[in-house]
Amino acid sequence: MKRLILVRHAKSISHGYDQDYDRTLTERGEEDALAISRELKKLNIRPDLIIASPAVRTTQTARVFAETLDYPFTSILFKKKLYSGTTAENFLSTLQELEDEKETVIVFGHNPTVYYYMHYLIRDFNLDVPTCATVGIDFEVESWTQLRELGGKMVFMFIPDMFR
Repeated sequence: MKRLILVRHAKSISHGYDQDYDRTLTERGEEDALAISRELKKLNIRPDLIIASPAVRTTQTARVFAETLDYPFTSILFKKKLYSGTTAENFLSTLQELEDEKETVIVFGHNPTVYYYMHYLIRDFNLDVPTCATVGIDFEVESWTQLRELGGKMVFMFIPDMFR
């Protein structure tokens, strides 16, 4: 089995859209990322790989999760295409290229593309994806190359409102 955990970055400052790449997390965003990453730790989730958009707010969100889950920040793989909005088909192709010894992979990105990825990978997915929404998707496959559109099963979804 392979597990993908998709995370939309946590709450960021609402101004500075002309400098979108550099927007930072708010205090609430930091708190939300900590709360949800602690929930993952309670589930004994240990990522084999973390991939993130290099934008400041996704980098900050990924850092909180990495620290909570004892994953070295320096091992995070930053992919610019996650910021610019790679298509769901290209995202699936990227996942299919992962090394098979990686069982659990966490990916941090932005909306609307994170929603599109969830919709593309999970049958009948139509839930809201607020900031810091975290969705676990299991694939009953032995190799990442076997991933297919709508082939995943959502096993959990955490949103910040669950922890306030």
